[in-house]
Amino acid sequence: MLFDTHVHLNSKLYKEDLAVVIERAFEAGVTKMAVVGFDAPSNEHAINLANQYDFIYATVGVHPSDAKSATEAGWVILREQLKHPKVVAIGECGLDYYHDTSFNDIQHQVFKRQLEIANELKMPIVVHMRDSVEDTYKMLREEGKGLTGVLHCYSGDVEMMTKFLDLGFHIGLDGPVTFKNAHSVHEIAKAVPIDRLVIETDAPYLTPAPYRGKRNEPAYVSYVAKKIAELKGISYEDVCKITTENAIAMYKIN
Repeated sequence: MLFDTHVHLNSKLYKEDLAVVIERAFEAGVTKMAVVGFDAPSNEHAINLANQYDFIYATVGVHPSDAKSATEAGWVILREQLKHPKVVAIGECGLDYYHDTSFNDIQHQVFKRQLEIANELKMPIVVHMRDSVEDTYKMLREEGKGLTGVLHCYSGDVEMMTKFLDLGFHIGLDGPVTFKNAHSVHEIAKAVPIDRLVIETDAPYLTPAPYRGKRNEPAYVSYVAKKIAELKGISYEDVCKITTENAIAMYKIN
């Protein structure tokens, strides 16, 4: 029993074989998936997939790289989408300073807006954080007080992880934990309390070993679980069971 808590089946890279990919995931033991939106079209696509499949849920939000495309009309649509019974979180949202820092102020405004909506609606958030650990923590502490959710594809160190855990967040780990030389991620996997860990693929990105370099898919979340079991010295079955229970609680799924 596996829960891929962050997958982009709404990506164009699955256009030709989406049904087959979903079937492979189910056959691999993935009993639940959260398809994560990042802009208006992908949010709508995520909800459509959640309508089609009982075991698929959706999240909707504005990714920091798409912050400049946010409009007042878009916020109205987002609020309506958040009423859907299978939309389980806001996001992915957050801060990304990796590619372009010229519109950081807009990223902050758009992230803050989503934190405000999440607080208002009492919904968890899916946080994207790249080269922005300190600023992300500051905004969650000050603007997102009381919120819960997940630090998707966690990229900070153990010390910062403890601070995010103290705020009430879960830690999401994916393909990089399987990489041979990803020592910092291995340390996170060892240190994170098992009851605050969720697993994900971020497919079609961040493909785990042994398929690194190829398109990722949700069936491969099993490789993430196996590596975490190895690093923590616990059984694969326990990782699957506990992380699935964590995800169900985090996303408030009945």
